Amino acid sequence: MQELISTLTIWALPVLFAITLHEAAHGYAARHFGDATAERAGRISLNPLRHIDPMGTIVVPGLIVAMSSLAGAPPMLFGWAKPVPVNFGRLRRPKADMLWVAAAGPFANLVMAVGWALLFKLAVLSPDGMYALPMAKMADAGIQINAVLLFLNLVPLPPLDGGRIAVSLLPPGPAYKFAQIEPYGFPILLLLLFTGILGDILGPLVAFFRFALAIVFGL
Repeated sequence: MQELISTLTIWALPVLFAITLHEAAHGYAARHFGDATAERAGRISLNPLRHIDPMGTIVVPGLIVAMSSLAGAPPMLFGWAKPVPVNFGRLRRPKADMLWVAAAGPFANLVMAVGWALLFKLAVLSPDGMYALPMAKMADAGIQINAVLLFLNLVPLPPLDGGRIAVSLLPPGPAYKFAQIEPYGFPILLLLLFTGILGDILGPLVAFFRFALAIVFGL
């Protein structure tokens, strides 16, 4: 039980920031490209408490971490925050700007992964002490969750960010037809998750990304 509590404590902040700041990034990008919907809703904020979805941000990731810890397996985390409201029709160039608004979330995860890698490097270089090891473990968790969310959200499946990027890049006719998949996107994603297909897709990408960070930062 003590080990489980320790694991949950280590993962809590990385998961919270990875999920919620991903959503905040969409709001900032939408405002930049002309849509103030998120700003009027009070969602243009780096305060993670404004973006928390109790089930998607706390319960589901917590259960995954707990079950993975008990099974002795690395967690393939899955979670979500309250979606930031974006009215794509209010963007200055709706179809073109949709790409940048959608890409802002995964880009935020990329930036956070790099930040956690820097913290990991700092922990490694710190003199041995009571905080060095917990800091390294938390930084490692931060790299992992942000890497997973980075590549998960780039899967070209509406309503994931990768799906919206695809809609932005496709010609109008195919883009409209592809966007019609959105109501079925979440069930498809769950099917891919529970059949292990999603893990087979994301696993090598996450591993290569972590390897690249290790090379860059000498970890």
